[in-house]
Amino acid sequence: QVQLVESGGGLVQPGGSLRLSCTASGSIFTIYGVGWYRQAPGKQRELVAGLTSGGTPNYADSVKGRFTISRDNAKNTVYLQMSSLKPEDTAVYYCGAGVYWGKGTLVTVSS
Repeated sequence: QVQLVESGGGLVQPGGSLRLSCTASGSIFTIYGVGWYRQAPGKQRELVAGLTSGGTPNYADSVKGRFTISRDNAKNTVYLQMSSLKPEDTAVYYCGAGVYWGKGTLVTVSS
């Protein structure tokens, strides 16, 4: 059974940066591709950034130019570098690949 574990969330001030990590227990990111999703209270889960199995990134309009998704195949880890964070980025961030999901990591952007 593949497991995905997110880390790196926390409290950050507006304008700050965080880097999230998602580590898989197997080499699945080059097979399925991977996405970072987020869910804010009272809202639906939305795709923030994705990376195809071939390494092509895509981003939601709301985060373009601020977030960067990347992958380290040797470590079975995908990163989400988040910069210029806004209060509206506050959410639980999840990593998903194929049918596999992590449990999420909370990002709170507040002064």
